[in-house]
Amino acid sequence: MIIYRFDGSFDGLLSAVFDSFARREKPDALLTPDGSLPLFYDLVHQVETDSDKSGRVWRKLTKVITASARAALTSAFLTDNPEFPILALRFISRAVTSPGVSVETDFSDPAVLAVLKECRRVRGEAHRLLQFVRFQKAADGTYFAMIEPIFDVLPFAVNHFADRFSDQPFIIYDRLRDYGYHYDGAELKRVVISSDGYHMQTGLLSEEIMHPQERLFQDLWRAYVKSTAIMERLNPRKQRQDMPVRYWKYLTEMQK
Repeated sequence: MIIYRFDGSFDGLLSAVFDSFARREKPDALLTPDGSLPLFYDLVHQVETDSDKSGRVWRKLTKVITASARAALTSAFLTDNPEFPILALRFISRAVTSPGVSVETDFSDPAVLAVLKECRRVRGEAHRLLQFVRFQKAADGTYFAMIEPIFDVLPFAVNHFADRFSDQPFIIYDRLRDYGYHYDGAELKRVVISSDGYHMQTGLLSEEIMHPQERLFQDLWRAYVKSTAIMERLNPRKQRQDMPVRYWKYLTEMQK
């Protein structure tokens, strides 16, 4: 059994593909740094991420699969499925060695199905992020939102908010992955906040740093949601299906 380990990055994945061809090997598993080795194996190869190697593989991919298939692959790569890296490696390997064949539509291939399935999961989570982010206004005029998506989809969504907010500054922070984006009204920057303040622990602004009118607007929003609800048609199961419970902790309308 041949095991490859890589750093978990997309460039690392492409470098692993390059190594498999250079070494004339077909790895049985592709593990991230926190992946556990099986009990029995013959070889472990540590993949070194190399931009030249990954660039060569990517340039080849641009010639053999469509732009939509490449987009599906990069989206699917953000999944939390530990089995996906090896399936992605097999998908890429088959694509670059099958010129003229529409690999991306061969649904009998488990690797192709995995790319499509995980792409749908990741993009679905990104869409929910657009729906369920709730901002709070700080005293300095910056809007703040905490999120905990199951996949690393913040890069998919942040440009949407930059377009919507136009010249209004905001911070969206992914608590699970400990990074976020700050928009100053003109430019987006990736940030890491080292503070252990109340807002970083709970995702909610404290009264000390909250804008004086923020509490009023929160109360108005909750009152609006309550007034538009039709009590006779309440369906908790449908509600949880359309609005996953994992988002509730940061939803203004779900707080008392």
